Amino acid sequence: MPQKAAGSRRTADVDWPDEIYGVFVRETIRQIAYVPDAGHARLIERCHADRKMRTVVLTTEEEGIGVLAGAWLGGDRGALLMQSSGVGNCINMLSLATVCRFPLLMLVTMRGEWGEFNPWQVPMGQGTAPIFEQAGVLVYRIDAPGAARETVEAGAQMAFNSDRAVAVLISQRVIGTKDFK
Repeated sequence: MPQKAAGSRRTADVDWPDEIYGVFVRETIRQIAYVPDAGHARLIERCHADRKMRTVVLTTEEEGIGVLAGAWLGGDRGALLMQSSGVGNCINMLSLATVCRFPLLMLVTMRGEWGEFNPWQVPMGQGTAPIFEQAGVLVYRIDAPGAARETVEAGAQMAFNSDRAVAVLISQRVIGTKDFK
């Protein structure tokens, strides 16, 4: 059943974070690195509650790339959760995944798109996919809640089966738009 997301002007489907969490469990993703973000709140809660997963709060997004490189070297799979505004912080560190050929799965909640109220979010929101692509990252996109499971599953399989960096962009239509009125 749809539920109004906190701080949202539209109804968001609450099933998609649970679908993504299910993919994490099936794909044995054990380490979750993240910068706190309202768009990922439900998924982060689910990961925190799972005793088999280790969650790592980051001070900045690029730290997550190093954390996940270490996780992979230690035999664990991981995922990096961030907002599109943090993608610019990762540009230099993305070369680590490319040169060292380790899997990097990133889930990015988008801002600067559908119904955005904050003009400062627009430039990075519009540049996220091209920036990733220029850095050699494969980009998948979720534009409807019902596509979350299959898209994250495909991204995880591509990352972990081919030792590639993959970014799954979660549209603002899926996460809901913020309203601070």
